[in-house]
Amino acid sequence: MKNLCFLFCFFLLSAFLSCNPVEKEAAEQLSISYEQYQLSNGLDVILHQDKSDPIVAVAIQYHVGSNREVPGKTGFAHLFEHMMFQQSENVGQDEFFRKIQGTGGTLNGGTSNDGTVYYEVVPKNALEMVLWLESDRMGFLQNTVTQSAFANQQNVVQNEKRQMVDNRPYGHNSWVIAKNLYPEGHPYGWTVIGEMEDLQNATVEDVKEFHSTFYVPNNATITIAGDFNPEEVKEMVEKYFGEIPGGDELKDPEPYHTSLEAPKKLYHEDNFARTPQLTMVWPATEEFSEDAYPLNFLAQILGRGKTSPFYRVIVKDKKLAPRAGVYNRAMELTGQFTVSINANAGISLAEVENAVFEAFKLFEEEGITEKDLEKHKASLETGFYNGISSVLGKSFQLARYNEYAGSPGYIEQDIEKIKAVTIPDIQRVYEKYIKGKPYLATSFVPKGQLELIAENSVEAGVIEEDIENATQVQQTFPEEDEVIAKTSSAFDRSVQPEIGPDPKVTLPEVWKEQTSNGMEVWGIKHSEVPLVRYSMVINGGHLLENPEKSGVSSFLASMMMEGTANKTPEELEEEIDMLGATIYISGSTENITINVNTLARNFEKTVELVEEILLEPRWDTEQFDLVKSRILNELKRNEANPTYLASLQFSKLIYGENSILGIPSTGTIESVESITMDDLKAFYAGNISPAVTEMQVAGDIEPTRVMNALSSLSAGWEAKEVEFPEISTPQMPEKGGLYFLDIPGAKQSNIFVGYAALPREHEDYFPATVMNYKLGGSFNGILNLILREEKGFTYGARSGFAGYQNHGNFTANSSVRSDATLESVNIFKTEIEKYCAGISEEDLQFTKDALMKSYALKYETLGALLSMLRDISEYDLPNNYPVQEVGFIKNYNAAQHLQLAKEYLQTEKMIFVVAGDAKTQMNSLESVGLGKPILIEN
Repeated sequence: MKNLCFLFCFFLLSAFLSCNPVEKEAAEQLSISYEQYQLSNGLDVILHQDKSDPIVAVAIQYHVGSNREVPGKTGFAHLFEHMMFQQSENVGQDEFFRKIQGTGGTLNGGTSNDGTVYYEVVPKNALEMVLWLESDRMGFLQNTVTQSAFANQQNVVQNEKRQMVDNRPYGHNSWVIAKNLYPEGHPYGWTVIGEMEDLQNATVEDVKEFHSTFYVPNNATITIAGDFNPEEVKEMVEKYFGEIPGGDELKDPEPYHTSLEAPKKLYHEDNFARTPQLTMVWPATEEFSEDAYPLNFLAQILGRGKTSPFYRVIVKDKKLAPRAGVYNRAMELTGQFTVSINANAGISLAEVENAVFEAFKLFEEEGITEKDLEKHKASLETGFYNGISSVLGKSFQLARYNEYAGSPGYIEQDIEKIKAVTIPDIQRVYEKYIKGKPYLATSFVPKGQLELIAENSVEAGVIEEDIENATQVQQTFPEEDEVIAKTSSAFDRSVQPEIGPDPKVTLPEVWKEQTSNGMEVWGIKHSEVPLVRYSMVINGGHLLENPEKSGVSSFLASMMMEGTANKTPEELEEEIDMLGATIYISGSTENITINVNTLARNFEKTVELVEEILLEPRWDTEQFDLVKSRILNELKRNEANPTYLASLQFSKLIYGENSILGIPSTGTIESVESITMDDLKAFYAGNISPAVTEMQVAGDIEPTRVMNALSSLSAGWEAKEVEFPEISTPQMPEKGGLYFLDIPGAKQSNIFVGYAALPREHEDYFPATVMNYKLGGSFNGILNLILREEKGFTYGARSGFAGYQNHGNFTANSSVRSDATLESVNIFKTEIEKYCAGISEEDLQFTKDALMKSYALKYETLGALLSMLRDISEYDLPNNYPVQEVGFIKNYNAAQHLQLAKEYLQTEKMIFVVAGDAKTQMNSLESVGLGKPILIEN
């Protein structure tokens, strides 16, 4: 075993990066230590200690993605990701999720073109159990890959494809690009999720062979980060992973570039699109290569921000689209340089394509300035700190660099290469990869609007699934439990390691102050990284709107970022960028929120900008038109999104069509079209006041510094009374019903079940969320275990209570295979009714363990701390409310469950909304017992 120990330091100085306009002495230094070694079987191990919180993250990066597949057997890497969560020789069916969640932990996995990663974050006392679980599915899984278990996950993955690809606008675009950008047999010539036919035809033997080849120690890196004893962990890693045999030697894939001899243009009439979309792709180069770095900069300079050529030509001057995206994607084998433009409704993509080349010409004429370069480097430091602000983030970065760059310490070289990019480098890669080079263009247009496609495009050949003959694998369940052969081991792996005493969780200390104009400020000091995140929440939002002008508060939120009285939109954006900060304003049902993420040393400068944004709006008429166009474009896109449409109808039905709560906070096409600049000014004048504003601050900053920075804003922002309309808390209906929203040709049915329920401040709100947990609050919820794990009808099913200041709801939902609609609706109804009869002692204890122990993970990141402060300030909760919640969970019992379920889960009063293909699915739903389905035309 080789053993290497490293200490690497990042001096992210303004001088080092030559980009941040801050004095040298104000810059920060960050050191991260890690130890790296390798087991005799080839498994790379990386350890990083971080005792900030009593938690540990484990990430295993396998060097296997869809690029290891072959034609005819696509989608295997992703399919096997699913199988890894099912069962292994010593861990029972669906026990992986249950065991991790039962300790209060979280887990998941993900597959890309180049790799597959699995991770867990748990309280530190559960670390040994995680290593036992991960080692069991690495070395002791193959014998459990049975036909019945495999068939189930084949169906789950096919439904994931329907949900993520087939049943959404532009979902097939990635397939068209992969199929046509790369030559036949190229490992990027298919999508990660694979071909439906290949998923259908895959066999158990295929999957076992894939596992034995790629899921081996010498093709993986395990990273452990958090609060642990290194010597103890080394012994655990050796015990659980050391005896797993290494596989055959696997060479890392070599770069495999592609090229086009001439431009290639394809089109597809999209059943779910309401606006046309043009995508143009140029073959590029692989990750970490010399050219990948300037290509990243080129994409940012061309398309990011209001001064970019693409924004100026396509968005501002020609008004062809609300935004223009340009990005470089460098992967292990090669890369893609992409321009993606979702045009305004009715706009010809031929015109958009011409505008793209006008933007290129503008770029060539104006060139690149040093300030352009500095602006795009400025976010590097903030982004780096954001990336390592959690133990999971550190685990991911260390593992990824080790597998794909050869060493976890490569991040030092990565930063060096980023800072070394010059203007000639960017001009060179533009000439080499983009200017005058052949490209692939895809035109996705709404059905019946072929006149909008780019010139000389040919049909893309997308094969749409026939919903009346949907692909599915027949699931057979053995009459007796299948006998699983056990692989020999040096110890008894069937015995789960003991989990030690739960770690002590210390609540962060909350401070509270008030500015001279009445704005209340809550804060938590957290100094692990030199960042500060803060929010200003201006209460009111959508609730204060005239329904005929719904969306005005959200519109106003967007307009507030479009310059100030003294700064053009371009100048404001540039000042924020040069600080490496982000300032974002959004509108929602109950408030308008200003969110800021900044380096701690730049806190005061961001507050100055926020003050200017708040008190000196620009009211730019040109930007008003652009923002309106952007909002309308998004609303029109949503008109064909089945999930959005189902959710919209559900809200109308549970809150009432005439209630402001039944109208989306972004408004409707009709209401947004009617909004004028005077409407925005009137809403601003009447409702933006410190009297209804709360501020939350979390990060590396003292309270006195926060309050000093706010002194100017406090003096200049005069408090005024805001009149709130009387919002009566919606009540659950006397009788429910079943409604069907027709989405002709839908590949899935989107199901929403529920009604208006408890606001956040109701005394039963938190108890109700605890009661719901085993029904649908997690992967191991009853609804998900039946609809996904048992039936294979869906990619996921959940239920939950959502509570706000003035209202709340209970919702259970899922997207299911179209021909499984009737059975799925019956399952929702039946299982909720059964849940009201009580749960087993085992399920009760699982609920208590999962929820109570999860508090160890709740206070690690600035985002989590900000969320805690918002709960305290918005819902008038005590600073120690988590202690009260833990106390309730600890004493929660079966009698309380029964009482809460009977009171808040009454299916006879619930609204059932199904959005799907009415022709094939609606009539049969009358048998559910909710009356004749009421058809809603889309």
